[in-house]
Amino acid sequence: MKAKLLIVDDDEAIRTQMKWALVQDYEVLLAEDREEAIALFKSERPDVTLLDLGLPPSPNTPEEGLAALSGMLALDRNAKIIIISGQGERENALRAVGAGAYDFLCKPVDFDELKLLLGRCFYLVGLEREYREMQQTVESDGFEGMLGTSVKMQGVFAFLRKVAPTSAPVLLLGESGTGKEMAAVAIHRRSLRKNGPFIAINCNAIPENLLESELFGHEKGAFTGAQVQRNGLIESAADGTLFLDEIGELPPPIQVKLLRFLQEQTFMRVGGRREIQIDTRIVAATNADLSQSIANGTFREDLYFRLAVVVISLPSLRDRGEDIGVVASEFLRRFALKNGKSGLSFAPEALKAINAHAWPGNVRELQNRVQRAVIMADGKRITAKDMELAGESESVPSGTLKEAREGIEKAMVQQALKKHAGRITSAAADLGISRPTLYELMEKLGIAKR
Repeated sequence: MKAKLLIVDDDEAIRTQMKWALVQDYEVLLAEDREEAIALFKSERPDVTLLDLGLPPSPNTPEEGLAALSGMLALDRNAKIIIISGQGERENALRAVGAGAYDFLCKPVDFDELKLLLGRCFYLVGLEREYREMQQTVESDGFEGMLGTSVKMQGVFAFLRKVAPTSAPVLLLGESGTGKEMAAVAIHRRSLRKNGPFIAINCNAIPENLLESELFGHEKGAFTGAQVQRNGLIESAADGTLFLDEIGELPPPIQVKLLRFLQEQTFMRVGGRREIQIDTRIVAATNADLSQSIANGTFREDLYFRLAVVVISLPSLRDRGEDIGVVASEFLRRFALKNGKSGLSFAPEALKAINAHAWPGNVRELQNRVQRAVIMADGKRITAKDMELAGESESVPSGTLKEAREGIEKAMVQQALKKHAGRITSAAADLGISRPTLYELMEKLGIAKR
């Protein structure tokens, strides 16, 4: 089907001339006054409109044309309307552009110039339509704020929908930044416990001597400084969900207490002598290889099987194909709106660099880079330089895809370590990954610790 073009002009000869010049490329609709123009615009929804400002009953003033412009924009604020004005009416044409018109041309119209302008305008209309369709796809194919149209992510969403209404423990696996906490929140929101608390704890972020008290609570006088009885997070998450991130870092003595809780739904506070029964669902996550930890004796096999009633693996961003562009575009929309920079888009070379990047920090790294790019961008287009990805799309490395990814990861890790003089915490933050993940990457890539 041809794209629709509405021509509004009170001069029949001009309407006919334009129609014959453009009818091969577009489905041309004609109107001679404001009332007819708005009626056609409402019923036919043309992609682009050519509008003469001088319309009856006042063809010598721009008021009827401006009123027609206002009426069309009220029906569709994204309408593409090109103003056709006389040589002496440039000021009125600029006034119309300020009111929302896309562009203007002066009479007599140069048809080569008109066709070029229409080509750009219809191209923009197509891009905007594709973006709206993509947004609808994201909304329909997303899950509780998680984005993804790829087969892998749709599989993850299907698993989450099935397991959420149950009370079964869930183990989430995946690299740092793949969205494990968002998946845990999604499970909670879709569960029968959604009105109860959702509490998260990073097992690697709390010193071992405090972690037991943090999880299970303590009685008054249980240790020096325990001046009052205090509930732990398991108790605080009663009738809700407790998310244990980086479960692989849990010390062996606490693994024993957690195993007992999973078996019996009972526990004792530190220094306590009374069994406490609590109905709390456990969702755990790790980016570590627990099978290796079990083989090394640092993680209990019986605890693993209690936690892993349902195991859901979240794919890395680099393995999600078309999702990379979808997720990047959604982050751009959100951060542009938040920062008052509506209308931002990715330049073609930025999209190419985004798709070429290995994303060792996964969705979290992509989110950080897009947010920074929105803040730093000067124009309406986000460039590869704004994303700090300049140059990555210029050459294609040889070898296998795995070797190429590892080469890019190694270069980025080495660059971050050099930038921060070997400081692991700072380098990991710059890469958008956790310290344990950076250590794992360094070991995998053969990068020596300084």
